[in-house]
Amino acid sequence: MNNKILIIEDDIAISEMVKNYLIKDGFLVTTAFNGEEGIVKYLNDDFDLVILDLMMPKLDGMETMKLIREKSSVPILIMSAKDSDVDKAIGLGLGADDYITKPFSMIEISARIKAGIRRATKYSSNQKAEENVPIKMGDLTVDLDNFLVIKNGQPIQLTSKEFEILKLFINNPNRVFTKAQIYSFVWKEEYYGDENVINVHMRRVREKIEDDPSNPQYIKTLWGIGYKLEGI
Repeated sequence: MNNKILIIEDDIAISEMVKNYLIKDGFLVTTAFNGEEGIVKYLNDDFDLVILDLMMPKLDGMETMKLIREKSSVPILIMSAKDSDVDKAIGLGLGADDYITKPFSMIEISARIKAGIRRATKYSSNQKAEENVPIKMGDLTVDLDNFLVIKNGQPIQLTSKEFEILKLFINNPNRVFTKAQIYSFVWKEEYYGDENVINVHMRRVREKIEDDPSNPQYIKTLWGIGYKLEGI
């Protein structure tokens, strides 16, 4: 079964270029040219990955991503001309899984798409294969089998990477992980010192599981070293 990709990009030339290349690469591709159209198409089909531009009419990429994240944890690849760390932090902080800057090569975007789908598929398969008893930590319950985190009786939605980070710590309580180690385990790629990606994801995990993210109860920071999980 071919993977289905949704491209939400207002530049028709770029959209068509990426679409045509991905079709030749074996993907099924749907396009939308603004955020509103993208949301409608996303809700009316099942996609394996979303490619999302930031600067779009009617509904920009950030708002579009927020709406998608309310419904699902589908991998999202931001595709944008903006290249500042601030934009990357905002994008990844809202739930994006990866970020590619224009101009880019078709080979690079195809590789990133395949890596994103592979990580999500492997994650899903691992969840089904593993048999784990739900883990209790204070007011948190983490069910590794069913990709489920409950806080004070209410489910919390995490992206696949956020859940993988939490899972890494739960499976290794009190072990200290450096940022390079976290990136290697979760992203399955070589770490090139982009601390911003780790910082953003760690902040998002804490915002979702901690009562006071600035004074965390579970995931502790060891300044200059890394992070570790306490409370199990």
